Amino acid sequence: MDNTNRKKIVIQGEMALLLRGLIIGKILTLVVIGGLFWWLVRPRLLITNSIDSLPSQSTNTISSSSPKLAFETGADIPIGSFKYGGSTAWAPIRQLIDSQIQNAHPELQLNYVRPTNGSPGSGSGIRMLLNGQLDFAQSSRPVTVEELNTAKQRGFTLEQRQVGIDGIAVVVNPSLTVPGLTVDQLQQIYHGEITNWKQVDGPDLPITPFAQHPEDADTLIFSTNKSSGTSTNKDLNNQGFSSNVQYVHSTTQALRQLNKIPGGLYYASARTLVPQCSVRSLPLGQTPTSLIPPYRQPKVPNEECIRKRNQLNTQAIKNGSYPLTTNLFVIIKHNNGPEERAGEAYAKLLLTEQGQKAIEQAGFVRVP
Repeated sequence: MDNTNRKKIVIQGEMALLLRGLIIGKILTLVVIGGLFWWLVRPRLLITNSIDSLPSQSTNTISSSSPKLAFETGADIPIGSFKYGGSTAWAPIRQLIDSQIQNAHPELQLNYVRPTNGSPGSGSGIRMLLNGQLDFAQSSRPVTVEELNTAKQRGFTLEQRQVGIDGIAVVVNPSLTVPGLTVDQLQQIYHGEITNWKQVDGPDLPITPFAQHPEDADTLIFSTNKSSGTSTNKDLNNQGFSSNVQYVHSTTQALRQLNKIPGGLYYASARTLVPQCSVRSLPLGQTPTSLIPPYRQPKVPNEECIRKRNQLNTQAIKNGSYPLTTNLFVIIKHNNGPEERAGEAYAKLLLTEQGQKAIEQAGFVRVP
């Protein structure tokens, strides 16, 4: 072999080695960049980016392998496409049950609609129903007297049909050490009468209470008129919450704030809050000696939370020992039109034996 060929072979070998080195270098660079990106965004992953996606992350048996239900009922199922929306607490029901209703009754097409202005919630859903933007609504609070009056002024009536029960959980920054709260103490916090955690056996730290805007709020925690099943205008306006209360547009926003503020406090659907890893759920009671946690014991340690979520204490909600609960309602528009038939059919489907089993499967409590 002459010198020219030997040089060509040597040059080709050196170029192959150089190319291989460049490829390996690029791979190592991508690995380093990926690891750095994961390290930077990891704290944000502790907070669910969308509350509507929470059920798929929970261990509450919500999965594609869940048994399909027949939803057998004598209800008059209307044919057509119907718009619905409302409470964010209903997200597990929309994810698990509504798809099964669609499979069992494809003639009833359900289209979830978000508000164009404001945040999704019980209040915004009922408002959209009153304005003709929805055919029926999902709510985790009773309708108010004002909402009933508005409906009458527009030539129809509203009916709230209870289909399930949820708890209301109170959550704080995970670093806060406090045994729990009584319902009276919680009320005093939101009324500005208790402003420091040391007043309730906690650290010397100012309390920063958060709540959703009254017009969009999913739940009401005080003075609901349970005998009539409605709320007053005073309830909807949160009964003069103190100026210390900071309002948020969503539960996701509230959780991010609590992660930053050591003395923060927030309340919402227990089914939504209990599985969250970035906050701590407080036991509640009527007295300091009767505090009941909204989660099942034993509590999942923080370091295991991503892999194994805390589960709702459905037994305590069912037997009434947990002191803060709210009803889940289908809000039906009675106008002798297709909207009324759609709302009636949807509520009746959820109240069948199959529907109530699915309500429990989604992590709520069935109607007594």
